[in-house]
Amino acid sequence: MKRSYLFLILSILICNYASAQEASSEYQIFAKRFIENIRDNKKEALADQVVYPLNREYPIPDIIDKTDFIKRYDEVFDANFKDVIIKSNPEKNWFDMGLRGIMLDKGSIWLDVDGRLTAVNYLSKFEIDLRKKLIAEQKKDLDASINYFQTPICILETAKFIIRIDDLGKNNYRFASWSIGKKMSEKPDMILYKGKLIVEGIGGNHQYEFANDKYTYECAIIILGEKNSPPARFTIYQGSKKILLQDAKIVSR
Repeated sequence: MKRSYLFLILSILICNYASAQEASSEYQIFAKRFIENIRDNKKEALADQVVYPLNREYPIPDIIDKTDFIKRYDEVFDANFKDVIIKSNPEKNWFDMGLRGIMLDKGSIWLDVDGRLTAVNYLSKFEIDLRKKLIAEQKKDLDASINYFQTPICILETAKFIIRIDDLGKNNYRFASWSIGKKMSEKPDMILYKGKLIVEGIGGNHQYEFANDKYTYECAIIILGEKNSPPARFTIYQGSKKILLQDAKIVSR
């Protein structure tokens, strides 16, 4: 998953997770190995210890496999970031976050309980510039009614709808939807404003809720689900009654 929202969710989790502790001796071994691989520029070894896809902040494409990781390694791990990692102390700068594994400082790097790289919450200057360019290109391709926003969040696709969620600024979320077959360059069938982000527990699951008269439109993003859980779900409520439920795939984050 990608998500500008991924960075946001991890930040929320970090702030709310009061029981963070210094990494155990086993976790310190994982951190030490990661630090050494960064120091020695061992791209192959690092690529073998990544949980793919490795999310990048939307709309930067995710890193999909080992080959992609090696190709884009220097775009992600620039000199400044590598210096921070190399100088980090496994005992003092890496923290045990329970089932989520361990993190460096405030979450710039996450390793899972097996020592695999699961998240890089850092943007190099290259990625910052690339993200700005991609967002500008997106805005050109959208209908004039929605081609303004601060941060793109995600695009979902269900059996019947294409749904786009954007942050207009200060966590003011906007919902736009089209019937399947239409393009986002066309005027949306529906636009809703003032959506809310709701985070569930520490697993990362979260949802965006939009109210429209007596209806509530819910876009749930599933980070930690059951074995056959879809990446997302779209639900419409009339009052407290559920009138539509569709699994969704995340077309772009």
